[in-house]
Amino acid sequence: MSERNSADYMEILLVEDNQGDVLLTKRALKSGKVLHNVHVANDGEAALAFLHDVEYGQAPRPDLILLDLNLPKVGGREVLAKIKSNEALASIPVVVLTTSKADEDILKTYQMHANSFITKPVDWPQFMNVVRLIEEYWFTVVKLPLHEG
Repeated sequence: MSERNSADYMEILLVEDNQGDVLLTKRALKSGKVLHNVHVANDGEAALAFLHDVEYGQAPRPDLILLDLNLPKVGGREVLAKIKSNEALASIPVVVLTTSKADEDILKTYQMHANSFITKPVDWPQFMNVVRLIEEYWFTVVKLPLHEG
């Protein structure tokens, strides 16, 4: 067992169906300070399949999940609910990173135990800054729980 947030390497699950946003997120993370491995799930069903594999030791446990709300097949709210109701996964921080600014979405996702709600900026420099801040906060400021794996 190791203390993950003192490590220089992090596992990230990006749940995003927009390929442009996937590329921008990866580019922003690549320019950051923390070495990482980004796993991409392009819909909610793929995210749940990946997390099922995590539970059974067949995939690396993410240190952070970046979750869009508006996903095909299985929506982001359902993915969030399944993560936070699963004892083996519930401690993984989930950052909702979405285009929504709706108060109802913000309230509901926090009621479902999202760790953060961030509206995606529309321009590249702001988007890059937001992703860098997410990385800095979750991987250098916050103390993440230990887990076996």
